[in-house]
Amino acid sequence: MRVIAGKAKRIKLKTPQGYDTRPTTDRIKETLFNILNPYLADVNFLDLFSGSGAIGIEALSRGAKSAVFVENDKAAINCIKANLKLTKLEAQAELYFMSVFEAIKTLQLKGKVFDLVFMDPPYNIGLERDILLSLENSNIIARDTIIVVEASLETSFDYLKDTKYNIFKQKEYKTNQHVFLELT
Repeated sequence: MRVIAGKAKRIKLKTPQGYDTRPTTDRIKETLFNILNPYLADVNFLDLFSGSGAIGIEALSRGAKSAVFVENDKAAINCIKANLKLTKLEAQAELYFMSVFEAIKTLQLKGKVFDLVFMDPPYNIGLERDILLSLENSNIIARDTIIVVEASLETSFDYLKDTKYNIFKQKEYKTNQHVFLELT
């Protein structure tokens, strides 16, 4: 796994040991960032369920102003710290070693607002819905915030019809998908 483009291009990233994280493959990451590239300049990026930090680091490498990484696994947090140091992007990053729900509350209290949110929760347990509802009722996203959810192909987003979210793009891969949302 490596940084694909930008100021940290070609730097190989570390991944946490074990099976608790699913690093996004370089090919899928490249497709994702080809879609996100027009929106990356000077944004505040929020990376939920950060794992190795590869997605947030790619965003920083490609021009994001700052990135907040949220992860509740100690080995993954240590991996993110190592990858930020390796890419020399630590000055633009904040790490939160806590659950996503705790982080949303903490970020609200700090008055943070994000332009781009990426989340890659564990597949097929319904966390996407709870997090999206929590974000919808928070002040850390705005009407023009783009939210990207990585989920399994089996994940249904039918419940969104009862929310303020609109799916404006959906990209399916062999085993998973990226769903791009905005507030209506």
